[in-house]
Amino acid sequence: MSHSVGQVAGFAGVTVRTLHHYDAIGLLVPSERSHAGHRRYGDADLDRLQQILFYRELGFPLDEVAALLDDPDADPREHLRRQHELLTARIEKLRKMAEAVEHAMEARTMGINLTPEERFEVFGDKDPEQYAEEAERRWGGTETYAESQRRAASYTKGDWQRMRAEVADWGERYAALMAAGEAPAGEAAMDLAEEHRLHIDGWFYPCSYAAHRDLGDLYAADERFKAFYDAMRPGLAEHLREAIRANAARHGG
Repeated sequence: MSHSVGQVAGFAGVTVRTLHHYDAIGLLVPSERSHAGHRRYGDADLDRLQQILFYRELGFPLDEVAALLDDPDADPREHLRRQHELLTARIEKLRKMAEAVEHAMEARTMGINLTPEERFEVFGDKDPEQYAEEAERRWGGTETYAESQRRAASYTKGDWQRMRAEVADWGERYAALMAAGEAPAGEAAMDLAEEHRLHIDGWFYPCSYAAHRDLGDLYAADERFKAFYDAMRPGLAEHLREAIRANAARHGG
């Protein structure tokens, strides 16, 4: 049994235009055509569309989705296992956020004042002041440290929330990249390493490639930093260190 493009759009919650685009780029080419030339989608097409939408929901760009699904050595069960792993991690994160929102709602209804820690626990334990003393001890006399302090002093709560959101989004994309088997020296990994450097450069202080390479070594060597990155995905700290090194070399750093 096959289905029209309109029926499939309704099943999947996407637009007909999206399905036409997937066909045009070769990502999802209908296996059948009607006598009038209209697209008809079979069960195998629906399975592939489900996989596409899973990966899109997890943040994979279309070209990477195509590469994953068209890999001749890929096992369909491996796609499901990878997607289940990534979705489970996202569900757990959203569950914790929902609990924090419920807590805030209850507190407001009952007139309870939450502590600063309770208000921001939804964002995890990555407080910007967490390593302040150590940072001052290591870099306190440098212009880099002074610049970081100047910038941080001007940030509002909204700024810190945006910063954390950027880190969370970056972490999800890096974890997905690792799940897809991207090597540290691959283009996608180096691009995310460069995004990481620019995040530091934009929010804290000018971050040269040499300084970024030193930070990468610190992330993999220091247990606290390693735990922070490995919480996004086991092994991420060391993978990132190698991607940072490769990116620095790519830019002559």
